[in-house]
Amino acid sequence: MKKNIDYKLFFSVLSLVIFWMIMVSSVSVYSSFRVTDLQAQKWYIDEAYNYFYVIRNITHVIVSLIILWIIAKIKSSVFEKYSKHIFWFTIFLLIVVLWLGMSLNWAKWWIAIPWIPFTIQPAEFLKIWLIIFLAAFFKKYYSFLSDFKKWYLAFMWIVWSVLFLLWMQPDFWTIMVILPVSVIMFFYAWMNIKHLAITIFLGFFLLFSVYSIWDYDKVTWKNLNDLGYITQRIDNFMADNEVAIKNKTINYQTEQALIAIWSWGFNWKWFGWSIQKFGYLPEVQWDFIFSVIIEELWFLWWTIILIIYMYIWYRWLYIASRVKDKFWKFAAIWFSSRILMQAFINIWVNLNIIPLTWITLPFVSYGWSSLLSLMIWLGILLTISRDVDEFDLSSRREKTKVMF
Repeated sequence: MKKNIDYKLFFSVLSLVIFWMIMVSSVSVYSSFRVTDLQAQKWYIDEAYNYFYVIRNITHVIVSLIILWIIAKIKSSVFEKYSKHIFWFTIFLLIVVLWLGMSLNWAKWWIAIPWIPFTIQPAEFLKIWLIIFLAAFFKKYYSFLSDFKKWYLAFMWIVWSVLFLLWMQPDFWTIMVILPVSVIMFFYAWMNIKHLAITIFLGFFLLFSVYSIWDYDKVTWKNLNDLGYITQRIDNFMADNEVAIKNKTINYQTEQALIAIWSWGFNWKWFGWSIQKFGYLPEVQWDFIFSVIIEELWFLWWTIILIIYMYIWYRWLYIASRVKDKFWKFAAIWFSSRILMQAFINIWVNLNIIPLTWITLPFVSYGWSSLLSLMIWLGILLTISRDVDEFDLSSRREKTKVMF
């Protein structure tokens, strides 16, 4: 008998995507007009309009849902079989972006594809295929997880090779996601505590090195090297807010985000009436969409969104705990942890709890590569949800009742 996919998970994610489409139609009005105004000045179009991102957003969602449907039709065993090939292709894209990538804010992020109005950000797909590849790696060498030479050195070689390529872009924010996920891998696989301690030490050493080596001019506030902005943002975050604002050294985006969140107290502007989206808060449809959601709809709506996130996380854990294959157990647990962690990092940045990053809010922030990569993983997870044996689960519950 052919089993159905986990429709509860699918419709939970779909509700987030629909909410995202609605919010982008509100927050991107000003940004759309600015982009199309530049196009009109160059005679690419007749006149500017304010629904540029809405059209692109609808296109992204339609294409992503088609790819989701295709992925969900593929047998789950195919992903494990070809995990190595897809992972090395992603590594190849990370190398290509170093040479042909489009630069923005000191880093090379995207690869432009000729004749296609989209760009690809390889780091977003790396977050999927690194986990898939390591899940297959953990399953294959599960009996050697306590061996330092046979397993740990190979694991570290893979992870640090990926981190090196990200460092070369430089994309330090993706590194901030991959390192904690690596630690979660250790915890879930019950590996050697000494190996875990070494990994945590190396992670802190990397963070300290970035802060210490890369610097900026404290008089002119200009970066002296590629990663100087990271040190600058950490110093801004650690400084007293009143002093930072007086000296105009606080991150401008953070300041405007806090204004959007807290300036209205227990009132809100309602949908479409945000003030900060009109050029005051940059990148509003990307990293700081959370702030405008609070400004327009208040915390009540965000509480609902957070509940949906937690329910999606629960469905991922549900599938992971009931699928029999170790490969999918590892992959589902690690990826669900990565999604939840990325969501909280984005929220903490908007609330000024941690320094400013360029980490997006999953399923809510605008971004073609981010949405597509998330939909690919959802398609994979829906595929393996067919392997969850509900009858077997009911039988085990009945046996437990008999025993007690």
